[in-house]
Amino acid sequence: MRLLTAAVTAAALLLAGCGQGGNESEVTITGSPPADPTSPPSPSGSAPPTSDAPAGAPQVVAEVATGLQAPWGLDFLPDGAALVTERDTRKVLRISAEGGQVTEVGTVDEAAPEGEGGLLGLAVSPDFDQDRLVYLYVSTDSDNRVVRATLDGDTLGTPEPILTGIPNGFIHDGGRLEFGADGFLYVSTGETGQPPLAQQRDGLAGKILRITPDGQPAPGNPFGTAVWSWGHRNVQGLAFDDAGTLWASEFGQDEFDELNRIDAGANYGWPEVEGEGGARGLTDPQQIWNPDDSSPSGLAYLDGHLWMAALRGERLWRVRVDGDRAVEPEGFFIGEYGRVRTVAVAPDGNLWVMTSNRDTRGTPRDGDDKILLVRP
Repeated sequence: MRLLTAAVTAAALLLAGCGQGGNESEVTITGSPPADPTSPPSPSGSAPPTSDAPAGAPQVVAEVATGLQAPWGLDFLPDGAALVTERDTRKVLRISAEGGQVTEVGTVDEAAPEGEGGLLGLAVSPDFDQDRLVYLYVSTDSDNRVVRATLDGDTLGTPEPILTGIPNGFIHDGGRLEFGADGFLYVSTGETGQPPLAQQRDGLAGKILRITPDGQPAPGNPFGTAVWSWGHRNVQGLAFDDAGTLWASEFGQDEFDELNRIDAGANYGWPEVEGEGGARGLTDPQQIWNPDDSSPSGLAYLDGHLWMAALRGERLWRVRVDGDRAVEPEGFFIGEYGRVRTVAVAPDGNLWVMTSNRDTRGTPRDGDDKILLVRP
């Protein structure tokens, strides 16, 4: 069945001429228009050409690593090194804080890369110094799941499943993991190209989940299940601001990509509404974009701003957080580095920005895929 679904979906992608996941499944929706938005080399660190950037704009100051293959997840260890997942090779890599040395620490054999699935998100335990745990979001032959494994030096242990049975598909697998200050793990899932699943409140597809480090529904969840919010199409970015508010970036269908403020129990409308619908009982996004300018993926928060990676839009968005609102989006590096998958705040206060030109939908450039060091 999974192979048949993959073949049908792949044919639909070719017919639609789609360049990025997030625009494949056709349903009838309502909404309002968005506002105009203002053999590979070995992984290694190097410096990019300098560019003239306007005052106050972020700047790429170095290439932390190059020659990566469709990297996806990224988080930092207490010693400042980073862990990175590669979606299709199923590898977990360690990248040193100094010099960008890349070391393979393990392979997640149960991952079954296909379409947008594979080895996706990664989160380091907030108690890593004590428990040595790393959490991973994995697409298998039968489901999407959250697993955890110990990291002993440069060796990743055997993954232990803690949450299984998340529906998977050729597209829209979600995959982002983020620990909150409450110590619970937030998990984004997609609706796998089957929009009605997003409105099944007790299901796991098209949701943001909140679970304990052992994979159980977290205390205080609104419905007594793992579900924290619902009605999502394909959330691929999660970030908390200084006030503890959760934000999420989400693929729309044809016209309206979204940046949402996430409230417990809220329904974000898919597939009843795409973009701003104003329907009773549904929560409107804070910002919307045309997919040509966005197709958002990773999300990070730093110094009063959300930083959002854009795949088809080939840029890094900066959006100011004003209380409980997200305002004044600005795009940077437009078309300079190709598709941008993930952005994360490094321990030194800079951003690590990951490209995704080798994910079958981009045009690989010399040295791709890369992690760029960006001074915000």
